[in-house]
Amino acid sequence: MSYSGGEEVVLSLVIPTYNESENLPRLIPQLCELLGGILSDRYELIIVDDDSPDFTWKVAQDLAVNYPRLKVIRRRGEKGLSTAVVRGWQEARGEILGVIDADLQHPPQTLLLLWQEMERGADLAVASRHVEGGGVSDWSLTRRFLSRSAQILALIILPEVVSRVSDPLSGYFLIRRRCLLGKTLNPLGYKILVEVLARGKIRWIGEVGYVFQERQEGKSKVTFKEYVDYIRHLARLRLSLWQESRFFRFAFVGFTGVFVDMFFLFLLSDPTMLALPLTRSKIIAAQLAIVNNFLWNDAWTFGDIAERQPGIRRKIRRFFKFNCICMGGLILNVLLLNIFFNLLGWNRYLANLMAIILVTVWNYWLNLKLNWRTADANKN
Repeated sequence: MSYSGGEEVVLSLVIPTYNESENLPRLIPQLCELLGGILSDRYELIIVDDDSPDFTWKVAQDLAVNYPRLKVIRRRGEKGLSTAVVRGWQEARGEILGVIDADLQHPPQTLLLLWQEMERGADLAVASRHVEGGGVSDWSLTRRFLSRSAQILALIILPEVVSRVSDPLSGYFLIRRRCLLGKTLNPLGYKILVEVLARGKIRWIGEVGYVFQERQEGKSKVTFKEYVDYIRHLARLRLSLWQESRFFRFAFVGFTGVFVDMFFLFLLSDPTMLALPLTRSKIIAAQLAIVNNFLWNDAWTFGDIAERQPGIRRKIRRFFKFNCICMGGLILNVLLLNIFFNLLGWNRYLANLMAIILVTVWNYWLNLKLNWRTADANKN
C-alpha cells in the first residue's frame, strides 16, 4: 500500500522492521507529526519489513490508511537491517535519505536537530551518543563494554573511515542522495553507517547528540551472529577499500614483479638451468619484471587513465617513462639501503625493507605525476 507518486518528496525516512508490531502504532504518529510540521507533505516514511511472524507488515499497512505518507515494503526470503535500509533507499524518491529504528530507542524528536544540520548544508547528519547532549539511558557495564569494543575494533580496521564521526555505530542519520550516486552499497549485519561512510562521497558531516533509550516493547535483535557479521563487514570493507586504492594496486603489482625477477634470475643464472653470467641474468630478469609491472599497472592500477590515452605510440611512451622511473628507483633504493645500513647502523633487512617502502611511494608518486597523468587523459 502506498500513496500516489506525484508529490514532491524532499525526505525519505526508512524504518527497517522485524517483529515491531507493538511499536509502530506509537512511532508512526510521532514521526508524521514532527515531519509534517517542518516539511508539510514533502516527506515519505518507508517501512521495510522482513516478513515478520508477528505481522508487523500488516500493522504497517493498516496504519497507511490513516497516514498517506507511509509506504510499506514486505520482503520475503531476505533478512538483515542494513540490506533492508538499502532496499528502502532504492524505492525512495527524496533527495535526502534517512534511517531510524522502529523500537523508539531513537527519539523521534532528534530528527528536528538532524534536519537543521541538513539545512545548514551538511552532506551527512548523524545522531551521536558521544557528543554533547548524547548518552545511553541505562546500559549495563557489559553492554557498554561491547559497544566501545566494537567501535575500537572499527577504528583499528578502518581508521580513515570511522574516525570521521564520534559514533560510527549509529543507526540514526540523514544523508544526501547525491553522496551515494554511482556507489554500490553491500552491507553485512546491522551497522549501515560504516558502509555509508566508506562508500559515500561525503564532505561535510554534522553530528547532534541524543540519548539512546531503552526498548519499551519487543525484544532486541542483537545476537552473537550480529557481532560476527559486524566483524566480517569491517574486514570486507577493508579489503574492498584496499583493492580500490591505486597505491595498493601499485604496491601489489610491484610485489608480483619480485617473483618475476626471482624466477627469471634463477632460470637464467642457476648452474642447473641456463648458467648465464649473474650480472647479465640480473639485467634481463629486472627488465622482464619491469615489463610485467608496466603491463599490469597500465591495465589495472591506472587502467581508467590509460583508456583515455589510447594508441600504441602513447603506450610505448608510457613504458619508456615507466622504465626510466624504475631505473631511477633502483638507484635510490641502493642509496637508501647504504644510508640506513652503513651510516645509521640499522639491521640490513630492516634497512632494505624501509628502502623498498620509500622507493615504492616515490615510484608511485612519479608515475602518477609524470606518466599516467589525468591531465593527459583529458586532452583530445
